[in-house]
Amino acid sequence: MEWRRYDSSNQTSFKRFELQSRQGAVINNMEKQALNPYLPSWEYIPDGEPHVFNDRVYVYGSHDRFNGHVFCLNDYVCWSAPVHDLADWQYEGVIYNKTDDPLNPDGSMCLYAPDVTVGPDGRYYLYYVLDKVSIVSVAVCDTPAGKYEFYGYVHYADGTRLGEREGDQPQFDPGVMTEGENTYLYTGFCAFGDRSRKGAMATVIGPDMLTIVEEPVIIAPSQPYSKGSGFEGHEFFEAPSIRKIGDTYYFIYSSIVMHELCYATSKHPTEGFVYQGVIISNNDLHIDSYKPANKPMYYGGNNHGSIVEISGKWYIFYHRHTNGTSFSRQGCIEPISFRSDGTIPQVEMTSCGANGGALVGRGEYPAYLACNLFCNDEEPYSGTFGAWMDGRFPKITQDGKDGDMEIGYIANMRDSATAGFKYFDCSGVQKVKIKVRGYCRGTFDVKTSWNGPVLGKIKVDFTNVWKEYDADIAIPNGTHALYFTFTGMGNASLASFILE
Repeated sequence: MEWRRYDSSNQTSFKRFELQSRQGAVINNMEKQALNPYLPSWEYIPDGEPHVFNDRVYVYGSHDRFNGHVFCLNDYVCWSAPVHDLADWQYEGVIYNKTDDPLNPDGSMCLYAPDVTVGPDGRYYLYYVLDKVSIVSVAVCDTPAGKYEFYGYVHYADGTRLGEREGDQPQFDPGVMTEGENTYLYTGFCAFGDRSRKGAMATVIGPDMLTIVEEPVIIAPSQPYSKGSGFEGHEFFEAPSIRKIGDTYYFIYSSIVMHELCYATSKHPTEGFVYQGVIISNNDLHIDSYKPANKPMYYGGNNHGSIVEISGKWYIFYHRHTNGTSFSRQGCIEPISFRSDGTIPQVEMTSCGANGGALVGRGEYPAYLACNLFCNDEEPYSGTFGAWMDGRFPKITQDGKDGDMEIGYIANMRDSATAGFKYFDCSGVQKVKIKVRGYCRGTFDVKTSWNGPVLGKIKVDFTNVWKEYDADIAIPNGTHALYFTFTGMGNASLASFILE
């Protein structure tokens, strides 16, 4: 599989093509399938805020750099897809440069997680925070994904900028929603134990999209102030986002354990929020449907995203961590459901995401689609204690530099390293092939559950280039996960697998 750039009407886009990739893979069954991550493997858009405008879903997020040294080093870009085809993502280009803010003419500050809302005047307003200041900036555009222009800073009626008045808490991660003449702004960052930060804030802004008409109030507590609140253990950390479903406001946020996106609900946008649960974790903690609830199945970290309705179905957008750090994050999607009381059951991380069901159990799939990645040494967080620096844990990575259209793969697959992919609709599969490189000698065990019986073994050996290995392995008919566990010596990299 390859993503190819093309230009049309002054707009750069990317499409999947059935071409020979750099790893030698010919993907012959993925043209019409939605995948996770949903953008090309060389694109790093975390903190995704999805919105549907004019029958397209647009995703606004920060922009990490492959192999970056901190969060959010790149300018804001936008991707969109038609609501009827979440496999057809289109690159809309750069919508805002970090140097467009008057406070950042030299680009020394990064653009942190943004959000977009439509103002009373029908224009699109981009709210964001630079990484070294604690005020909220606003840019505006006439279209959802055009070039936004700096508009101003959120401020009180006397002109004092929000975040700079005595007693203000620092502003961070703005989430916005407009109803009538008012725009509701949700902000905050509250580290564990920090008593100077009391929780997530809600501020009401008037029709000019800048001037505060109702001052900030706390709607979800930070950890030091959570006793008796119902938020204990899942207190507000960062990533506030807001949605309204019927007469209920859903406040989505990242908790103090970072890897989970939680939510609280209320009938009022600035008060009365009640903690409800976890929507998704980017290491699948709490999920007990296919493994113990406390077993991490990926290397997690901070999380940020929101929910959106697309063609009558609801989804959660979130991000995962790659490259063994916290600074190369990729966007993913999962469908969600609602119980009769309006609550949302936690969903698993999958490789099929918004596909509407399992992937076709035939053909070749790139290894970067792994939704489970782990080894015998359990670790719930990415980049912890330098373990990835010494190559102990597997990681999704790519060759080349940031911006190179290099298909991702899994590196550092040492003894016991396991890559899991969910789910595939298999029928008549009798042979499994893999593409591997590296100084390694051993086998890849193929299973349909992380701790299940080995269906077959594929022998691999030392190779400096991607080499195909295969074995006669029968996959039972039906919908299955697929797990590949390396057993042996050395350090393997996995590019793809093929089902025949």
